[in-house]
Amino acid sequence: MEETEVHTAEKRSRKPITFIVFIFIAVPVIVFLLWYVSFFHRSHKPLVLVGDPAPVFTFPGLDGKMVSLTDYKGKVVFLNIWATWCPPCGEEMPSMEKLYRQLKDEDFEILAVSIDTSGAEAVGPFMKELGLSFPALLDPGGTMQNLYGPTGLPESFIIGKEGVIEKIVIGPMDWSTPEVVRFFRNLLQRPKAG
Repeated sequence: MEETEVHTAEKRSRKPITFIVFIFIAVPVIVFLLWYVSFFHRSHKPLVLVGDPAPVFTFPGLDGKMVSLTDYKGKVVFLNIWATWCPPCGEEMPSMEKLYRQLKDEDFEILAVSIDTSGAEAVGPFMKELGLSFPALLDPGGTMQNLYGPTGLPESFIIGKEGVIEKIVIGPMDWSTPEVVRFFRNLLQRPKAG
C-alpha cells in the first residue's frame, strides 16, 4: 500500500513540472509562430498580378553568363522561383523538363530562378541529378522577393510575348499534362500586337 501511495505522490509532483515546462517553452514558441505567420503574410503580399508587366531582372546562369528577361522579348517565358531545399520544387521539375522538351524549339523559354543562398554550389548538382536542361538562374541575394513578391515556393509566373503576366501558379503542379501543354500552345499561337 505504501509503494502505491509513494508512486502516486511522484506522479503528482511531476505534473506541475511538465505544466511549467509547457508554459515556459511551448507557449512562447506557439506565440512566436503565430506572430511570424501573421507577419509573413502581411508583409509578403504579391507585388505583381495577372495583367501586370513582368518586372525585368538580370541574373547569372550556371555558366556565369548574365541572362535578362529582356533577352526573351517576343517569347512566352515560364518563370519559376524555387530553391533546392524546397521538396515541392524538386517534385514539379521533371514535369517542367517534359514541357521544356516539347516546346523549346518554339518561342518558349523556362527561366528557373533559384533563391538558394549558396548559388551554383547547390543548384548545379541539383540540376544535374534531376537531368534538367532548362536554364537555371541564380538569385542568392533574394532580389526576386522584391521584384515579384512570391508568397510561396515554388511560384511560377507565365509571361506572354508582350511581357505581360498571363498566369501565376503558387505551389507545385504537373506541367506536362495535355491541358497545360495546350495552354502554352495557345499562348504561343497568339499573335504579337503591333
